[in-house]
Amino acid sequence: MVEKTVECFNLEQICESGQCFRMTAKGNHTYSIIAGGLYLEAEQKGNRCVFYCEEEEFEQFWKHYFSLDEDYGFYIAQVNERDRYLKSAVEFGGGIRILQQDLWEVIVSFLISQQNNITRIRRCVNNICESYGEEKINDYGEIYYTFPKPETLAVLTEDALKECNLGYRSKYVVRTARSVVSGEADLKKISGMPYEEAKEELLKLYGVGEKVAECICLFALHHLQAFPVDTHINRALQQNYKEGFPKLRYKGFEGVMQQYIFYYELFGRADYV
Repeated sequence: MVEKTVECFNLEQICESGQCFRMTAKGNHTYSIIAGGLYLEAEQKGNRCVFYCEEEEFEQFWKHYFSLDEDYGFYIAQVNERDRYLKSAVEFGGGIRILQQDLWEVIVSFLISQQNNITRIRRCVNNICESYGEEKINDYGEIYYTFPKPETLAVLTEDALKECNLGYRSKYVVRTARSVVSGEADLKKISGMPYEEAKEELLKLYGVGEKVAECICLFALHHLQAFPVDTHINRALQQNYKEGFPKLRYKGFEGVMQQYIFYYELFGRADYV
């Protein structure tokens, strides 16, 4: 068990922020997270967080995964006092952090995300994990499943994942898995590329468009300058930034601001239903 006091960190907000799909509320301020083949339960009350794992595992994996070594207070302090909309967004969702997730898992998750909502994406991701991932037992004696490897998905027919409710996205995932296994797409190489080069390579993957490439850059490669634009962000930009979002002011961490806006558009707006 590892106990930390963390500012600008909220498990509930991160869970609902749309950047990860294997984090689940368990009740009583507790969340389960499956990542990197590991299972974690974490509890939060105020700024006090308890991570139910060994210190070594926390230091080697979870600290990095949750970006706990980054100063999000600095990012928040840069918000223009005159920008009432962004200030409201940060006040509402200032506990969000950009997770540092596995590249392959994020590629598949956001291929699935197209024309989909968060609840259905979670269900689809869990379906393919239960069908094709490795079965493991956590410290509580419960079964959980790892995220399936590219080699496992590459041998499937293009329509096989329709059984996991992926619909037309099945062929996106299978073809991309084949590209990775064949070496056509080198994930290790992409992981070491700067933002623009990585994005260019990601756009070569079957089914990956501009928004998905930006999401992968932000949520897996931790290129914080990535700024995915979906319908929620586009609405916010049209209503509040008619001359464009002031990216220069937030150069290098525009994606952090994007997440505050996205979460606010989902849950914080007065007209949200």
